[in-house]
Parts: sequence; structure tokens; C-alpha cells
Amino acid sequence: MSAVYMKAPDTNPVRILSDLLRIKLSAHAPYYLNFNAVEENKVKMSQHLLYQSAKMAHLCGAGSLVFHPGFYLTDSPSAAYESIRDNIRPVASRLQEEGFDITLRPEVSGKVTQFGDLKETMALCSEIPGLLPTIDFSHYHARTGKYNSYSEFSFMLSTMADYLGENAVLNMHIHVSGIDYSPRGEKQHLNLADSDFNYKELLL
Repeated sequence: MSAVYMKAPDTNPVRILSDLLRIKLSAHAPYYLNFNAVEENKVKMSQHLLYQSAKMAHLCGAGSLVFHPGFYLTDSPSAAYESIRDNIRPVASRLQEEGFDITLRPEVSGKVTQFGDLKETMALCSEIPGLLPTIDFSHYHARTGKYNSYSEFSFMLSTMADYLGENAVLNMHIHVSGIDYSPRGEKQHLNLADSDFNYKELLL
């Protein structure tokens, strides 16, 4: 569901229906966030949109908000990491201070130009309270050209446990789909049957 342009009164029917049907909700923030943008106004807008998305998602009854933190641009991964961490932290702190019980979930990304390597995503979540990852197995396969077997899927979960503890694995949020990719990573999503993603081993 997309929550950023909703108004607070419009969230009530969503919460009531999800409670009635006992459906757990999550939301995805706008795809154009970039907490590593050069322009300060773009960083401020990303902070506003993440906050507003989380607030409306919480009012709808969602427990998680998925988002893409940004792009490396001309920065090294380590420099981008520092900017992204420092620009997300105030949003997470504000949400906690205002009592919004929602987990912000940076997503493992599928493009090599995009922040979202497995370990940097885990590190980001370990540094900012209120964050846990979205493990997109298909994205990571597209990003690396690997990680498409039972042992590799297990390694990803073990890495998550090493950084964040077993409880984070038990409270895991995942994405899975077919995916078309190049040496630069994700190109487009596909039906599972039309892709090489080894979803059967993921289900073992």
C-alpha cells in the first residue's frame, strides 16, 4: 500500500478492515528517496517523505515500512554509508519520540549503483534503533549474480543473525520475485517461472 499522500481520517477504514481480517500490513515509501543526495533540499524531502509514510502506515495499522535509502552517486560506498546513516537517524528518532510503533526497513537492493549491499544494510540497521532490514533475495541475486542456492540463502540469514541477533531473523520481512538482470544488476521484475531465481531451494 502507498501511504504518503493519505490523510489521517482516511487511515481508519484500513486499520479496521485489517484488524477484522487479521491481515498484517506493510507499506513501501516512495522509490525516489535519496539520503545521499548532494542537494540539501532533496535530503530534506527524503526525510519528510519517510516520516510521513511511516506515520500514515502506522495509523493504517502497518508494522513495517520498506524503503530504499539512496544511491552512491560519485561517493565511495563508505562515504555514502555515513551520509545515509546520519540523514536517516533523525527520522527514526523522531518517530520513536512521537510514539509511532513502526519498523523502518531498508531494503537489500538489486542495482550496483544503489545503496543496499547485504552487509551495509545489516550494519545500518545495527546502528540505528528502530531499523530492521528487508531481505530481498531476488535483488541480491541480481546484484551479485550469485546467492541463488540453499547454502547461499542460509548464509544471508546467518549474516543477518550475526549483525542483529536471532530475534531479527524471527521478525524477518522478505521480498521474492523473478528478476531479469545484467552485470549492473536488476533490470526488471519477472514472474518466477520466467526467471532463473531458485525459489524452490529458498522454500526448503
